[in-house]
Amino acid sequence: MNHLTHALRCALPVALTGLACAGELPPVAPAPTGDGDWCEWLSSKPGTFYKNSENPWIQEFGVFGRFQWQAAYLWGEDTTGYDFSDDYTEVRRFRLGAKMKFLQFFEAKANVNLVDDARHSVLPWPGNDSLGWGYEDFDEAYLKFNIKDALGIDFLDELAIAYGRHKFELGYEARASSKELLTIERSAISNKVYGSYRPTGIHLEGAKGPWSAVLGLYSTDAITRVGGNIEFIGGWNDGLAYFTSVGYEARENLNFVWDFVYNDADQRSGDDNLWGYRWATSLSMQYEEGPWGLIVDGIYGDNGSSRLGNLAPNRQGDFWGLVVMPYYWIVEDKLQGVVRYQYQGSEESRGIRLNSRYTRRDHGFPVNASIAGGRGNEHHSIYAGLNYLICGHNLKVQAGLEYDWLNAPMAGTDGDVSALTAWFGFRSYF
Repeated sequence: MNHLTHALRCALPVALTGLACAGELPPVAPAPTGDGDWCEWLSSKPGTFYKNSENPWIQEFGVFGRFQWQAAYLWGEDTTGYDFSDDYTEVRRFRLGAKMKFLQFFEAKANVNLVDDARHSVLPWPGNDSLGWGYEDFDEAYLKFNIKDALGIDFLDELAIAYGRHKFELGYEARASSKELLTIERSAISNKVYGSYRPTGIHLEGAKGPWSAVLGLYSTDAITRVGGNIEFIGGWNDGLAYFTSVGYEARENLNFVWDFVYNDADQRSGDDNLWGYRWATSLSMQYEEGPWGLIVDGIYGDNGSSRLGNLAPNRQGDFWGLVVMPYYWIVEDKLQGVVRYQYQGSEESRGIRLNSRYTRRDHGFPVNASIAGGRGNEHHSIYAGLNYLICGHNLKVQAGLEYDWLNAPMAGTDGDVSALTAWFGFRSYF
């Protein structure tokens, strides 16, 4: 029996029991009759099957999901001056999950990935070049306990602890859900420190007035299959990663967040190592004024040394990056323009890397482009795009152009890689 089947079989009787104890079911929302009604319905959590704060057993139960598809066309020049081009279509994400609040102070959440689109792999191998539907692995799965309400702690606005499989968040773009990203893909420096990691760990979350904080302790349990993290919740037999985040709301339209993580895994001693670096930190800001907004994120870290595994000397040392992202509402809440500039650099010649989508992908016959694995010591990227929100972030389309330039000094004659990518994306969730 796979994890998804087991989770659904366990959750259904519990949900039905709670509903039975509650008496009457909540009224069913009327079917949407027009565009406005349909958007209102989509944005009002239509997956909420039950909600009753008076029920002592189950206060809320619902399902949620997202579907994301995208296409891109790429023109580039590799390190030898060879011109290449390629096109892509990809089912980027398809997830379904369930969330339940119960016993007044507990919350359980779990969602699973239901697609594996490997038609344009970075490193293709037999059997890994197709679109596959069905259970792949869990995205998140955790149990949270509301300490503040359970113990009646009045001097804090929030205090909770959670255990399980968490989304790791370091930097603004990592904290932003893929449902609400202003660009089709996160920047390369963000993906370097974020890595789409889903580590097993403990979160202690608190808030007071304009301040908020998270303390996290994670296991470095890593890969059990090629190209993916552990399937569900891992163990604690390897290294540890220590995480802290502090947020400050200076004004209603101005926020600052500082994040830091330290990874103590030692692969020479046999530790798994989910993180590909020793430590990293981020200081980000978001400011909004009328139709304008600005996001700035500075990132610094250390790739580590040979203790992290077979890390070549030219991939070690410090790395750094900067993301500057202004945006503007051309039509309020409907049409948004965004520009993102990203810079990343490193102490060593191969200490930073391009995104896997799509310059770093295998470009195939007749000649594989020489892109040095997308690694180098200096990378500039400029993205300009439009977002059209059909029903808010619940249903939108995105389009953009992105230019990448990478200095890869060990790759060949001139060592430069450049590419222009035309993007189109469809995003939906409920």
